[in-house]
Order: sequence, then C-alpha cells, then structure tokens
Amino acid sequence: MKLWTKLSAMTALILLAAMGTSGAAVIYRSVQYNQHKTIESCEHQLKSTAYAIGRELENGLKEEYSETTKHSYINYVVKKYGASEYILIEDEQEICNLTPFELKNPGDERWNQPEGCSVIQRGGDRYILISGKPVSMIGDAEYKLVFVQDISDLYKDMKEQALLSFIVFLGAVMISMILIFLVTKKILRPLKELQHAARDISEGKLERRADVHTRDEIGLMAADFNKMAERIEDQVTELSQVSEQRRQMLGSLTHELKTPMTSIIGYSDTLLHVNLKKEQQERALQHIKEECSRLERLSSKLMSLIGLYENDSICMEEVSMQELFEQVARLEEHHLSKGGIHLVYSCCMNNRQVDRDLFESLLVNLIDNGAKASEEGTTISLTARDNVITVSDQGCGIPKEEIERVTEAFYMVDKARSRKAGGCGLGLALCSMIAQLHHARLSIESEIGKGTKVSVIFQEK
Repeated sequence: MKLWTKLSAMTALILLAAMGTSGAAVIYRSVQYNQHKTIESCEHQLKSTAYAIGRELENGLKEEYSETTKHSYINYVVKKYGASEYILIEDEQEICNLTPFELKNPGDERWNQPEGCSVIQRGGDRYILISGKPVSMIGDAEYKLVFVQDISDLYKDMKEQALLSFIVFLGAVMISMILIFLVTKKILRPLKELQHAARDISEGKLERRADVHTRDEIGLMAADFNKMAERIEDQVTELSQVSEQRRQMLGSLTHELKTPMTSIIGYSDTLLHVNLKKEQQERALQHIKEECSRLERLSSKLMSLIGLYENDSICMEEVSMQELFEQVARLEEHHLSKGGIHLVYSCCMNNRQVDRDLFESLLVNLIDNGAKASEEGTTISLTARDNVITVSDQGCGIPKEEIERVTEAFYMVDKARSRKAGGCGLGLALCSMIAQLHHARLSIESEIGKGTKVSVIFQEK
C-alpha cells in the first residue's frame, strides 16, 4: 500500500472515530436535554395543577356531601384542570382517572415526595411520562395527583433527528474522506518527484534534480536531496577527473619515455654492433646513464605534475637557457638526423627559474611535434628572446579551426599520421601543463602548407 493511501486511510479512520464519538455524544446529550425539559415542564404543570386542585377541594368539598356528590365534585374539579391527563388518588385508591391508562400501584411511595417524582415507562413503541405529588390533606383523607402523558412523539422526533444526524454524519465523512485522499495525494506528490529523481540518479543521470519548491518539511528534504545529488555529481566528476589524470599519466609517461629510450636503444645498438674507441664507448655509456637518470626523475615529475603526488619533486632553480638549448640540441641530434631534419637554435634570454628536466621535456616535445609534421630536408628553429621562446617548423601546418583543440589531451589533428609517427596526442597537452607550472602560456600560430610556430610566453613579474 502506498504512503498516501496509508495516511489517507488512517486520517479518515481517526476522523470517522472522532466525528462518530462527538456526534453520538451530541445526540445523547440532546436526548437527555429534551427528556429533562419535558419532565421539568410536566412537573411544573403538575405542581400548578396540584396547588389549584388542592385549593378548590379545600374550599368546595363539604363534609355533608354524600359519596356520590363528593366523587362528582372531585371529577368536576379534576376535569376542569386536565381533561384526560390526571389521576387523583385518595388514601392509596384511585377516585378519579381521566387517562386511558390504569395505574398499577396507586399507593406507590414515590408520589408522597413533596417535590414530586417523575418516571418514564416504555411499552412497545410508546413512552409514558408519569409524575405525581401530594395535593393536600382534606379532613382525614390524603390526596395525591398523578400526571400521565404519552410522550412517544417526543422520542419519535428525537429518533428522526438522530437518523438525520447520522445521514448528515455519513455524508460529511464520505466527503471528508474524498477530500483527505485528494489533499494527501497532492501534499505527498513532491515525495513522488523525489522518488523519480532518486531513481534517475541511480540509473546514472547525475544531473537530475528534484523539482520541489514547497516551504514545508518535504521542501527542505528536497533541498537537502538536491545538495546531496550535487555533491555526488561533484564526487563522480572528481573521480572521473582522477581517472582521466591517471590515464593521462600513463600516456604521458609512455610519450615521454620514447625520446630517452630511443637514445638509450641507439647508443646501446651502437655499442653492440660498432667497434668504437674506448673514449667513444665511455661517452655512449655516459649518455645512457644520463638518459636513465633523466627517466627516473621525469617519471616522478610527471606524476607530480598531474596531481597524483605532492610537488616536492619539482625543483625550480636558476638555469642557463643557453646551456639548456645546447642540451636539447644534443638530445635531438640523433633523432632529427634520422629524418633528415636540421635544428637551428639561438638564445638571447637571461637565466630563468625553471625545473630543468620539465622544461627540457617541454622543448623536446615541441621539437618532436615539429619533426613529425616536417618533411626531409626542412629546418626546425628554436629561438629565445626576452620572455618568449619559439619553436618554428616548415611542416604541413594545423587547420585554423583546430588550433584551439591541439592542447587537449589525446587530441590529434591527423590521427593516421600521428600514430604512424608514434604519437598519442599528449605532447602539446603536456607542454601546456609544464608552461602553466612555470607561469607561462602557449601561443600557437599555424598556416596549412607553411608550417607552425609555437611560442612559450612567460608572464612578466
């Protein structure tokens, strides 16, 4: 059973019990009140009549009257005050009965009470009100007057009123139950919206929110639910970003390992297949050692760069840009010579605070990207002046509409060409991250068929 049905049913039952109890109490109180008022009226009438009859009997009843005359006079007096409602008792015997009823116990002690006494007797569907009180002592005789009235119509009216009240009660209850069902369903409608929102979020629609704007407790719960949903979405987004960072890390490591590994493989192959002088062998081994050390440092720095570890391993130091250019030229010499590409460099820049290994990686990446886009016999230019370092090539260029996207991770302009050249779309993304770490930005200018110029522009302090 649904919640709104349960609440409606419980409310209706409580309302039914409350209205039934209060209605029964009102009807019962009404019956009691009508009985009391009827008895009170009859007793008041009885008291007045008894006083009047008593006065007349005292003044008009003579001792010399015969029994017949006496009874005739008494009947006359009683009829005068109550045509068919009174019974007069003399010394516990009826001497005048104008009612259609027979008094079973004329000597009942209840009629001796000075203030009178009233009882209601039921016979079938009839209700008889009997009230009696003493009249007076006339000579040696004691008289009591009994008032008898059929009040069945009163009870009939009360039954009709009770029936009418019950019908009204049932009608009110039915209307109330319908209204309760409708109102409860409307009030709980926001809960249904919350249910649908929770189901959608569980199915992966993290942007879903509960469209509830009430100011009651349900509205507050919906607001907290939406905050929770936003927090969940943020956490899932954060986890996705962490996952993407890890993917970028693996790709970046793979990308960055290629250049030093190429050098290591090249020098190792030379040592294995070429007879070199001892000095040349030592130089090749020294290069292999340097590249291995660079790989170790680079791995730690790349993981720090993408936020998986603290940046403790990133070390900013004052570096001679001229020496850095020369180092990059030596590293790229073997790789570029295989493709018949020439590197020309010129540095007119003062020393700068940089991380040598990361910045070396940035320049190597820019040169490698230029080499992948260049044909044999072309030239790549590496220059530095004031606060700008520029790498220019004479390659195929980048379409204008794609320039803004080339720094996105794993984005490649010509996927077939890039994969054939061993690329994975992380070079410029990594360069952009390294530049940001050094408070610089990348600026890319390119024209199809004429080449590309990538500038690293440092912010002036």
